[in-house]
Amino acid sequence: MIRENVAGGKQAVLVLGCPQVPVQTSIALYLAAHLRKKGVVPVIAGNRAARLNAEVSDPDRHYTGTFIDLDRFIEDLADGKSRFNYYFTFIHNDAGISYAATVHSLTGATVVGLIYGEHFQEVADAIDFPCEKIAAHAVHNPMPLKKKIDEVLPWVVSNL
Repeated sequence: MIRENVAGGKQAVLVLGCPQVPVQTSIALYLAAHLRKKGVVPVIAGNRAARLNAEVSDPDRHYTGTFIDLDRFIEDLADGKSRFNYYFTFIHNDAGISYAATVHSLTGATVVGLIYGEHFQEVADAIDFPCEKIAAHAVHNPMPLKKKIDEVLPWVVSNL
């Protein structure tokens, strides 16, 4: 079952891990805003710290939609209680790769990995399952990853 909003539109889940790398929250909000412009409702799945960073940054939820605990999100996928049209996983370390692999394994859907951080290329090279990769050296400055998102988001939304 795909989770749909009241109007029957599409939903995307943005899977956030530990907000250790500063660009994660700004890029998540940027992506959420652009998905909304394309008629896709964003849902944030993350650990408590990641969710709180996004909630505090968007208190009126102009960009974000629903927030889900990361463990609950995985449980719901495993139990078949929820499915989404798009899966975006934020990846800057092995844990991010594991979450993306888990989402792919549980859904069979294409996962879009947003890969960033100091060692983004090594992290991207470690992904050994089907995954659309958007990768850039982005730690404090979100612009390299933003530019990559701008290049591929129209394709992602129209082709996945």
